[in-house]
Amino acid sequence: MNLIEYPDRDMMMIDLAQTLAGELNSCLMTHDHASFAVPGGTTPGPVFDALCAADLDWSRVHVMPTDERWVDEASERSNARLIKSRLLTNRAKDAVFVPFFQEGLEAEDAMHGLSGRLDAEFPISVLLLGMGADMHTASLFPGAAELPRALSAAAPVMAIRPEGQETRVTLTGPALSGAMSTHVLISGDEKREALERAQGLGVEDAPINLVLGNATVHWAP
Repeated sequence: MNLIEYPDRDMMMIDLAQTLAGELNSCLMTHDHASFAVPGGTTPGPVFDALCAADLDWSRVHVMPTDERWVDEASERSNARLIKSRLLTNRAKDAVFVPFFQEGLEAEDAMHGLSGRLDAEFPISVLLLGMGADMHTASLFPGAAELPRALSAAAPVMAIRPEGQETRVTLTGPALSGAMSTHVLISGDEKREALERAQGLGVEDAPINLVLGNATVHWAP
């Protein structure tokens, strides 16, 4: 794990956006397209705001969520909605979005077709992840009944049903750990303590450990 500490969050967001843009550009120099998997939630919004202005051939960048609640894009809880409003704008409006949610289908029924459509996107060129204070990443939650299967799944994506929450679809362990470049974005003392705690635990207790060995972690107070 490579840990980069920043004096403040604004500097972290700008620096990370520049790093991601550089890696995407490097990938496009040697590949037909770059696959870019990004989280939802509120934390990555400022990164997206800076990154969307990057001078890239965005038409060759394929953007997908790392995970998604099985809700329509009109919902405020949709990661697709966040990604489209904060990242796929400005110069990045020409990027190709790869959605997970499919109207009219239960999540489990959509997985076979979604897995097939994602085949061309793997391995992920550039992966950006967040981490919860419980050390989950994407929608891989410690203690979840589906976690063992998600860690070893042959398919790159699967549906899970967290207790008391909407059904979600998440990239699986092999899909996340196989990324060519991985960045983890966290902030605050609670997340820093969780990061340090995760390093003494197994993957089922701390799913973030799937990627920490090869990841660059970006942290600011």
